[in-house]
Amino acid sequence: MELKTNSKKQVVVIGGGFAGLNFITRLEKSPDFHITLVDKNNYNYFTPLLYQVATGFLEPASISYPFRKLFKGYEISFRLGEVETVDPALNKVYLTGGQELSYDVLVFAAGAQPNFFGNESVMKNAITLNGIGEALFMRNQLIKVLELAASEKDPIEKRKLLTLVIAGGGPTGVEVAGMLAEMKSSLLLQEYSEIKDESIEIYLVDGADSLLAPMSTKTHKEALRILEGIGVNVKLNTLVTQFENGRVQLSNGQTIAAGTLIWAAGVVANTFEGITKSSLGHGNRMVTDSFNRVKGYHNIYAIGDISIQHGDLNYPDGHPQLAQPAIQQGKRLASNLVLMAKGKPMAPFDYFDRGEMAIIGRKFALVDLFKHKVHIGGILGLLSWLFIHLLSLVNYNNIIKTMYGWGMAYLTRDQPLRMIIKPEKRGESINVTDNLLKSRQTYLVEN
Repeated sequence: MELKTNSKKQVVVIGGGFAGLNFITRLEKSPDFHITLVDKNNYNYFTPLLYQVATGFLEPASISYPFRKLFKGYEISFRLGEVETVDPALNKVYLTGGQELSYDVLVFAAGAQPNFFGNESVMKNAITLNGIGEALFMRNQLIKVLELAASEKDPIEKRKLLTLVIAGGGPTGVEVAGMLAEMKSSLLLQEYSEIKDESIEIYLVDGADSLLAPMSTKTHKEALRILEGIGVNVKLNTLVTQFENGRVQLSNGQTIAAGTLIWAAGVVANTFEGITKSSLGHGNRMVTDSFNRVKGYHNIYAIGDISIQHGDLNYPDGHPQLAQPAIQQGKRLASNLVLMAKGKPMAPFDYFDRGEMAIIGRKFALVDLFKHKVHIGGILGLLSWLFIHLLSLVNYNNIIKTMYGWGMAYLTRDQPLRMIIKPEKRGESINVTDNLLKSRQTYLVEN
């Protein structure tokens, strides 16, 4: 069944993250287009703060908001689902559940997923952080580890349970390590009397020779000093090669007995059936021209983490897979489609690097601005990090909830969100959902 709306040009957007949402909010002001967003979730979430949900400092509602509520009052359509295949010849997108959309313009903004580099043992056993669901799973697992350790009698098994390894020294890995170090310094003494005399061992492993590699040399040194100062064991120039049966094998030959491996060692772009492999570049990112048009297609575009441009001399290997390039590409593409609709030439994308930042624990933030020309640390860095992240949330509801969560955690050195919450009768729920989808598909075929 084909969705019909009106005579406006139909723009289908795959993914409602930074790139997709900024594209939509800019383009919806134009009377020449009708926008349909497709996403596997019915909400937008703020990716840079996922780790704070995973470590119990924020609730999911603090960093997420329903798409339909965001679009209330606007002529924007939303479809819950995932892309099964694309037919560029017919200008059609086929979604799960038998949905079918026609498009004049197709925009991919579907982001990326964890890259395990072909390591099966890590893929099967490690914890990843790539959405609200995974953040809640990680939170549950961390709490379960503490509960198991509290009742464990075998000292060797208890030590393994209380040892955590984080693979990846980028912003996610560094920030997770900082938050876990905060938890171990206060949580055990407050609530876990059975293991208060034990210590949680945290390892941060990265294959590069510095942490936060894209940032300045000064930041590299400060991040290492701060993490080691709060008790994190940092291992550089080292890779995780295997994780099975509670043992993390490293490339330097060392083995760490650990109950938990958190994988934050890189991402690979999502791919879609119907888009030719010749249009894909490094990390499966869609190769685009300076207008974000995908190589080999005249009306398909890609923005954000899923796209890669080679024309920018300052970024010959493509723009970094961060929030700012995604936001700027979304806005630029929307403006270009408006120009094109008016018969005017489009403007090439020109990335303005506003800087990068990371926070470590509750006291330390490191900020590099304007291509590393300005470095900020200390209390000013912390305030800058807080201000910029609050400003980036989608609405005042998220801002207020996040400010409250941060304030309480900072003042009390406590995280109240430590309930293990999981769905019951999971298999039954999946069967019910599958039956509903099958019934819908049968109805569409018969009608």
